[in-house]
Amino acid sequence: MSDAGTELAWVDTHCHLDAPEFDGTLSEIITSAVDKGVKAILLPTVQASDWEQAKNLANQYGNQIPGLVYTLGIHPLYINQAQESDIEILKNQIEQSLDDPRFVGIGEIGLDYFVEGLDPQRQEYFFHRQLDLAQQFQLPVILHVRRSQDAILKALRKRKVPSGIAHAFNGSHQQAEQFIELGFKLGFGGAATYDRALQIRRLLQELALESIVTETDAPDIPPAWLKEEGGQFNEPALLPRIAQQLADIRGISEEVFAKAVWQNAMHALPRWSSLMTGNPNPQSAS
Repeated sequence: MSDAGTELAWVDTHCHLDAPEFDGTLSEIITSAVDKGVKAILLPTVQASDWEQAKNLANQYGNQIPGLVYTLGIHPLYINQAQESDIEILKNQIEQSLDDPRFVGIGEIGLDYFVEGLDPQRQEYFFHRQLDLAQQFQLPVILHVRRSQDAILKALRKRKVPSGIAHAFNGSHQQAEQFIELGFKLGFGGAATYDRALQIRRLLQELALESIVTETDAPDIPPAWLKEEGGQFNEPALLPRIAQQLADIRGISEEVFAKAVWQNAMHALPRWSSLMTGNPNPQSAS
């Protein structure tokens, strides 16, 4: 990666900074990311017990990285730990967080038809109720869409959810276009750095640049080179190098790519844009 990459402003739209892998080193993890040019990170939550911690982390480390934000939600892989009453608790948490400029939406929510042992009906209950909250509060959503693209698209069409991001997108070109038509951006990260990721690379090449955002999903979805170079787990400091490869696959410069994905992320999450620009009216942010 060229030195010029560190001069660019990168945005990580999906990074689990509250993961146990970062315990005790979070300040260093964030400092390393900022030093590499990562100026904004979104921390999605996965269960009710995470919500207060995420809010505290975003505000505690906001001085290190002014673009640190969070979302509130129940992940489909955590539905067995969830209670139906968590939906009402989530509603209350959203209401209480609307005055926090670092709160930018609902997520990580969705459906997962890949992992065995998850009750599809229970998944759908929590997903649909959280979509209802997104519609009620007119908040963007961060979507988990593993092997569930069509079911999620069907649910989205029944509601007026303003926008959001389909995280770690790996669907078909037709599905991608349908998400885009509904106002969503698509998240790409370390998975595209693997030579075998032909479908993801085709999407990167063919989709409108305005539909793409960058992410790490740290500490998960490590880039192809990480294990070879002795890395333990993915982290946001690796985003610029990942993004360079995404730009190469796309066939454009890092500078053009960095500017585009930043604008795309801010467009998908207006409250994030408001935080970064000081705009008091999120609805007018772009």
